Amino acid sequence: MFATPAMAQTAAPAAGPDGMMGMLTQFAPLILIFALFYFMMIRPQQKRAKEHQAMLAALKRGDTVVMSSGIVGKVTKVEDAEVTVEIAPTVNVKVVKSMILEVRTRGEPAPANDGKSPVAKS
Repeated sequence: MFATPAMAQTAAPAAGPDGMMGMLTQFAPLILIFALFYFMMIRPQQKRAKEHQAMLAALKRGDTVVMSSGIVGKVTKVEDAEVTVEIAPTVNVKVVKSMILEVRTRGEPAPANDGKSPVAKS
């Protein structure tokens, strides 16, 4: 009714070399986008996760840690999934290991703005 006789009689394209090349050119942008997505987002995230797991595995008593809440404390006890952190004298808190963002070692220098550095006052 709406198709002309010439359109109805045309044959479908053969799946020869042109058909495969046409299909490849259609999927090439999708493959390229997936490859970029993998190398720019997935792979770096996996690398960071591995480094974080290695850092948590090397956690030991006496390390100074920074938690995800921003609290800095000293590790007093390490267990399988939890760590006891002293955040003030006589204040110990149990923290899930995965909530530790950074481990600062004992030999790390203090920042310059901590009030201990000599400053000339006029």
